[in-house]
Amino acid sequence: MATLEVECPVCEEILELTDQDRAELEVGDVIVCDSCNAEMEVTRNGEGEDFELELLGVLTTCPNCGEEFDVTEDMLAAAPVVEGVDGEVVSIVDCPHCRARIELAFEDEEPEDAPSL
Repeated sequence: MATLEVECPVCEEILELTDQDRAELEVGDVIVCDSCNAEMEVTRNGEGEDFELELLGVLTTCPNCGEEFDVTEDMLAAAPVVEGVDGEVVSIVDCPHCRARIELAFEDEEPEDAPSL
């Protein structure tokens, strides 16, 4: 059975879709990345490699009020980006529920057997 590999636009995790998975997907369906909870809408599902996703948002939970909300591309584009004391680069977004300012960091996970430079 053929498998299509699609890269998550947020965390770059590889999502694997089998022919059976794709047969069940229709344009407008939403796929959620298991690694970072990014929500992506299927915008094209044709033959072979003719498949496209559009990022809708990343589901996150506010550490202040505990409510879940989607961090959209528009929110990230408007969010200030700062570098913390530890050198980590974070985006700062506001919780839509309680207005708390939240630091979001997206991590690239390297496989354990990856060579270090």
